[in-house]
Amino acid sequence: MTEVEQAGIWTCQVHTPDGDVIGYRDGTHFVWKGIPYAAATDGEHRFRSPRPVEPWAGARDCRSFGDVAPQGKDNPVPIDPAIPMSEDCLSVNVWAPEPDGRPRPVMVWIHGGAYSLGSSAQSVYDGRRLAELGDLVLVTVNYRVGAFGFLDLSSFSTAETVFETNIGLRDQIAALEWVQRCVESFGGDPSNVTVFGESSGGASVTTLMTSPKAEGLFHRAIVQSAPATSVYGPERAAAVAARFLELVDITPDRIGELKTVDFMRLVEAGDTLCYEVPTRVPGTLGLAPVVDGDIVPRYPVAAFQKGYSHRIPLIIGTNHDEASIFRLMKSPLMPVTSDTVTEMFRAIANDHSDLPAFRIAEIMSAYPDRSKSAGALAMSRDAGFRMPTMWIADAHSRYAPVWMYRFDHATPMLKAARIGAGHATELPYVFGNFGTLNRDPTFWLGGRKAATAVSLRVMKRWVAFAQHGVPATLDGAKHWAPYVEPTRSTLVIDAQDSLVEDPDAALRAAWGDQVLGFT
Repeated sequence: MTEVEQAGIWTCQVHTPDGDVIGYRDGTHFVWKGIPYAAATDGEHRFRSPRPVEPWAGARDCRSFGDVAPQGKDNPVPIDPAIPMSEDCLSVNVWAPEPDGRPRPVMVWIHGGAYSLGSSAQSVYDGRRLAELGDLVLVTVNYRVGAFGFLDLSSFSTAETVFETNIGLRDQIAALEWVQRCVESFGGDPSNVTVFGESSGGASVTTLMTSPKAEGLFHRAIVQSAPATSVYGPERAAAVAARFLELVDITPDRIGELKTVDFMRLVEAGDTLCYEVPTRVPGTLGLAPVVDGDIVPRYPVAAFQKGYSHRIPLIIGTNHDEASIFRLMKSPLMPVTSDTVTEMFRAIANDHSDLPAFRIAEIMSAYPDRSKSAGALAMSRDAGFRMPTMWIADAHSRYAPVWMYRFDHATPMLKAARIGAGHATELPYVFGNFGTLNRDPTFWLGGRKAATAVSLRVMKRWVAFAQHGVPATLDGAKHWAPYVEPTRSTLVIDAQDSLVEDPDAALRAAWGDQVLGFT
């Protein structure tokens, strides 16, 4: 590293194996934005594994975020419209302290967005506060989303046109390989890497934890609100791919045309699938990872139960009111009415011919108010998030340390809006970045002081885990006991944290240990 001052701005030039990059002072740390970890993915390289980036001569100025991965512009994710969108989108951002020769822990963030939306440039993911608090190196990752990252066209491959599976996951693996090659240049310790993610980013982490291709690339994991069972078999993926070809009006004999079609036409078809598929089959996602025998050799939750996960320390948890935000947005991504929830369970039962009818009845009986909105939301939350999280925690705790949390904190405004601790509401607490939404209503009725205190505790626990492999702080915070059977200690994060043994015992008993998801 070389640190200099230019026109009142402190810069830091780092030499990486790919070329030199210039970062800029950001608080006590420096930040490098838009560092490419792989080459552009357009033309012949669409729907293919990422390729190594071409090394560059001279120093690359890294003051701006890299291009956003192709996705619909009319979506609920707040992305700066000034940032270009293109297929040259595989980049990382790095926050690191001033160089002093001491290797720092590394945290790598994988953003969520239903595998179809999002970017590392979202302001809620700004890594300065978390990196400063932990005196660590923080990396945030762009990867292909939507049809470009999670559409499985492999069933339409020909000798001339080959399509690969799980492209978005391959991108994430390439980014983790970049960390192993390059993070030492920024003062990071490549032998101490914690991967963390939320929603589909969290489910990407659980999937990577069962992927042989990702073994050894990270050493700890934090999984926030992961729809971990939203990984499907090749037959379902092939049906989605066939529908995609209908939407872009390309027949299988003209499959090679997908390499030259304008990318926005593919984006539009992917957006249609994103909402059409869960409308037809509530509880499913249109675009998601697929069991391919390669990147994803098995259904991830079942792999955890069979002991096939990488045996690394894990923090995992969900939010108390995951489904509420989907009701507010009127989004089909999760079923939120009694009718759609019932339809979801009927479809799951059809996917499990060996499932006795009384088992569904037993699960239903755990929700006496299932005909009402609150009951439907609870069932959707548990099917999509809570139960997959508990199945993973139970299984993984037999082989490696696990800490379970439930995020319950909500500001007065979020409670009044009946959002509560909804899906993704923990994100500002993890990064310490509030007020990142346009006209953010979070504190309209107060609550900032309490939220700031909760955020500091969460950040300290995440940082302690990255530093030492144990989420214990030295500031008098509530002791967080590991999650083990049969106590199943769970940290309930609220204005005052509490440690509760097996808080969802009745729920777990009703659902049982058999993984119930779509195949």
